[in-house]
Amino acid sequence: MLRLFLLLMVTLVCPSLLAAPIAHIIDTDKTAIRLSWRAFGGIPSWANLKGVTGTVTLNPDNEFDDRINVTIPVATLQASNNLLTWQLKSNMFFDAARYPTITFASTRVVKLGPDRYRAFGSLTVRDLSRPVILDARLDRLSGETIALHATTAISRSAYKMDRFALVVDDRIAIAIEIQAKPAKL
Repeated sequence: MLRLFLLLMVTLVCPSLLAAPIAHIIDTDKTAIRLSWRAFGGIPSWANLKGVTGTVTLNPDNEFDDRINVTIPVATLQASNNLLTWQLKSNMFFDAARYPTITFASTRVVKLGPDRYRAFGSLTVRDLSRPVILDARLDRLSGETIALHATTAISRSAYKMDRFALVVDDRIAIAIEIQAKPAKL
């Protein structure tokens, strides 16, 4: 009973001890994702995705409240040439007609040091969800705007996109550049 009383008193007297999470809305125009891989024995290839939407929620006092949720429209994919763009959007790879979005939802964000984080979550591509880990750096820009720079790598065969396995590497590197502004209340 004494503990309950003390908790109640601390909550009433010091509400700042229980800081609320701060939600940020992703700025679609200032956010991009780059995929890169090697083909034909080492030739670098790439594709970019835009139109990213979602939220980044941070609580400086409780990392268990931190969340990243992102939705990416496959239709925005642009590769290094038109043929590759068409192939990637087709049912050979992303199958944009059947699976128009890619999503990432974090399950945990761990602070590693000053502005360094590791985000654990689930990446869903073609309705297949697989665990991924993002290594991220957070920059605080003007006002309360934030920039999140994250990287990871996935296996394309884990998402059943294993066409041309003899000439295209299975490992896909992903670089994510997000800008987000505080959500308006």
